[in-house]
Amino acid sequence: MGNIVEIRDLRKSYKDGFEALKGVTLDIREGEILALLGPNGAGKTTLISTVCGITTATSGSVTVGGHDIGRDYRAARSMIGLVPQEINLEPFERVRNTVKFSRGLFGKSRDDAAIEKVLKQLSLWDKRDNQIRELSGGMKRRVLIAKALSHDPRVLFLDEPTAGVDVELRKDMWEVVAGLKAAGVTIILTTHYIEEAEAIADRVGVIAKGELMLVEDKDKLMARMGQKELQVQLTERIDAIPESLRSDRLRLSEDGAALIYAYDTRADRTGITKLLSDVADAGLVLRDVVTRQSSLEEIFVNLVKNGDGKEDAA
Repeated sequence: MGNIVEIRDLRKSYKDGFEALKGVTLDIREGEILALLGPNGAGKTTLISTVCGITTATSGSVTVGGHDIGRDYRAARSMIGLVPQEINLEPFERVRNTVKFSRGLFGKSRDDAAIEKVLKQLSLWDKRDNQIRELSGGMKRRVLIAKALSHDPRVLFLDEPTAGVDVELRKDMWEVVAGLKAAGVTIILTTHYIEEAEAIADRVGVIAKGELMLVEDKDKLMARMGQKELQVQLTERIDAIPESLRSDRLRLSEDGAALIYAYDTRADRTGITKLLSDVADAGLVLRDVVTRQSSLEEIFVNLVKNGDGKEDAA
């Protein structure tokens, strides 16, 4: 599929000279889930706010479905649904009326069938006549999504949608997002929960200090930048790694029951064969050998630490 959002050299500076966005260029494909990762103050919310027309860019351009957000704001904004971080809902209003009102804000005519569809899609239909104050935190998040979907947008921005939500509700929300994608909605997700991106994203973007460090298919990123670890489990615990085995890539587990060896799967030689031979020569007896792939969280931490999107020399 083609691109539904195209961002070119987007910059945002403030009067005090602070640069929140430093020339961000990004294409978002129709129908994908893109996870934007970054530490606090990285520029994630500023980027979303600018695309949604809440913040005005200093320079650069954004088009949504071919509509420029500056020259053709109404057409561009009508294609976008935004779920903010904060839960800001009228506590005494009823769920159905809250969602209906949002549809009217976009100039859409009354369509009870459309509202019913959205509420059922988000498992809110049984709560349609409840006041907002009667809902749990997870249900309130669903109402925010329903409001964002009320005018049938093609692009949905979720800014930290599961912040403050417990693990069970978070996984439930992931299922909601997967269902929206299946319905053809393009989703851009910002999150502090790395496992969230790892579970549901098609592509991952990393932002730090207002710069987009990389955007890549999640699986390719993990294959390209993720290291594997070989855990050599020993029959007897040891207090220290024998001198003959000392290596930057080798460390001893906290309990002394295993040697942990980091290696690059793309290297011509991983060094595993030699390691196992050296372990035997050192008089250590193997009980088992286990491998583990680096998580997306570890990759993200290394990217931000390096600051340039490049891999560690090791």
